[in-house]
This record gives sequence, C-alpha cells and structure tokens, in this order.
Amino acid sequence: MSVLLRSSFFLKEDEPVTSLPEKGQSKDEVLTTMQKARGGDVGWRDGKIFSLVYYGGEEASQVVKEAYTMFMSENALNPGAFPSLKKFESEVINMSASLLGGDEDVVGNMTSSGTESIVMAVYAAREWARANFPDTDPKCRAPEIVVPLSVHPAIEKAGHYFGVKVVHTPLGDDFRANVSAMRAAVTPATIMMVGSTPAYPHGLIDPIKPLAQIALKAGILFHVDACAGGFILPFVRKAGYMMPEFDFRVPGVTSISADLH
Repeated sequence: MSVLLRSSFFLKEDEPVTSLPEKGQSKDEVLTTMQKARGGDVGWRDGKIFSLVYYGGEEASQVVKEAYTMFMSENALNPGAFPSLKKFESEVINMSASLLGGDEDVVGNMTSSGTESIVMAVYAAREWARANFPDTDPKCRAPEIVVPLSVHPAIEKAGHYFGVKVVHTPLGDDFRANVSAMRAAVTPATIMMVGSTPAYPHGLIDPIKPLAQIALKAGILFHVDACAGGFILPFVRKAGYMMPEFDFRVPGVTSISADLH
C-alpha cells in the first residue's frame, strides 16, 4: 500500500488537486499545456541558473537529445538484455577514471545524480567497516564520518539512511575545510572523512592532500565530492592553470563522486 500526501509547497492555496482526467487529450493539447506550464521557469539557456543546468549550446544539446531518445526505452537494470548500455557505462567509467588519475584497480558505476553518488560512497564506507572490523568495534557499533560544514547536504541524507553519524567541523578563515579541526574530530568510530572539490556553498576547493593524509594515517577511507569539479578541473589543469591535487593521484583518496548535477 502506498500513501500520497498533498504538499502545500507545490500547490497554491486556490489550486485544485489534479485527478486523473476522464477523457484523454490529443498530442497537441498535451504539449501545449506543458509548454504553457514552463512559462514561469528560469531561462536556463541564458546562463541564469548555473549549478542546476549546464548548457553547452544547441549543437551539444541536440546530440544529447537524440542519444537519449534512441535509448529511452531500454532498461539498464538488465545489461544481459541490453549489452549496449553495459558497454556505454563501462566506457564512461573508464574515461572518468582516467580523467581522475585512476589505474586498473579503480572501479565504479553510473548513478542517477550527485546525491546518489554521495549516498553510495557512505554506504560503501559503512559496509567496508563491517567487513574489516569486528561487530564490537566502534566503527561498526556507532560509525561516524567527519566532514566540513560546507559539505553537500546529501551527506546528511546518507547518514540518516545508513545509521552513520555525521560529525561536522568548522571551516577555516578561507571558508575551506579546516585541516586541524577535522584531524581533531577523528575518533575510533570514524570510518571516513570527506572533502569537496569544489564545496557547494562557496565554490572553493578543500585542501584534499593534507586531509587524505590524515585518513591514510588513521587507516580509514577518504571521499572526494567532486560533483561538477570532477569533470571540469582536469580540463582546467590541462589548459595550464595551477590546480591543487584532488583525485586518485593523492595517497589516501579512496572514492570520488563526479557529475554535472
């Protein structure tokens, strides 16, 4: 049994609850209604909604649309039935790993969003602890992850889902993760630390190298949330700009999430 709740956030006070129409509509009617509904949406093609839509121009958008519609009915749940999707996923993962300094030991999977990628990183950390420490160990009884205050809120969701305590640490004067504060927050229950490249609130890159070194010495995992940055920073470096190390080239980094939201 499922329960549907009406949310006042999505409906205006004088807006009626929509029920299933007794009669269907023509294609033109459906599309006209949808086109009218988007009248109040932000004009993302004008670059006014950065971080929600990354518009690469009409040529790139057309390729994406045609590629999507070509495979919109295929189901990646069963790569045995659709080996083409398995091929695409493997190729994207391999290309991403090479961009992020990975070697033949780096594996991964495609997710639906940056949120799911972060959730999977926390889940993997919890399962890693359960597989490597006895049930009586604090890492299994009451696991914790240490994060800066600027970390993406999906970390909170993941902690709630999987019973992992999220330990927040204050930022430095430069609004980046405070290395000393994060070091002090590590306890016998800590299973993972997290840094961002960049952090969502300020667009700043956390000091990944010293943070990962702390995790390495403590024998715990270190996750880099490189959502957006993961597919931008490698090209910034390639263009000749100075870029701090943040990926699998850094000792101690054990997982990376990367996407364009």
